[in-house]
Amino acid sequence: MNSDRIRQGASLYRRIGGEPALRRFVERLYHYMECLPEAKPVRDMHAMPLDEAGERLFCFLSGWLGGPPLYQRFYGEPRLRRRHMHVPIGDRERDQWLLCAQNAMDDMDWPDAERSELMRLLRGMADHLRNRGAFNTGCGEGRHRGGRT
Repeated sequence: MNSDRIRQGASLYRRIGGEPALRRFVERLYHYMECLPEAKPVRDMHAMPLDEAGERLFCFLSGWLGGPPLYQRFYGEPRLRRRHMHVPIGDRERDQWLLCAQNAMDDMDWPDAERSELMRLLRGMADHLRNRGAFNTGCGEGRHRGGRT
């Protein structure tokens, strides 16, 4: 019972196994991006080699999931939307990336609760990165945050 309470208070980073497990997940995600024909369009969008992109994703996910803030340490503030604005990301690209993430998740030996939580977070992040399509409201996007109208 005491270990259950400790586990509940632990970050998702720790609950999935920390650095080694997260590195394996990212490696598997990029493996699927490289080998799945249906992910070729999203793979082709990457200007940098996949090993470099994978290292950046690992660093981002580390801090985002409650581990060491490696991305900020090595690259500065993430500003994900800004860093991805040069590539067209719509529903199709989002879904291709999420397919790779789901396949990588299927390779991991994680409890269902952690798998569900991580996929929920990744879906939210992937939705946030979309910059093409009917959902895109342009410059006014997000102006209702913080009570502003």
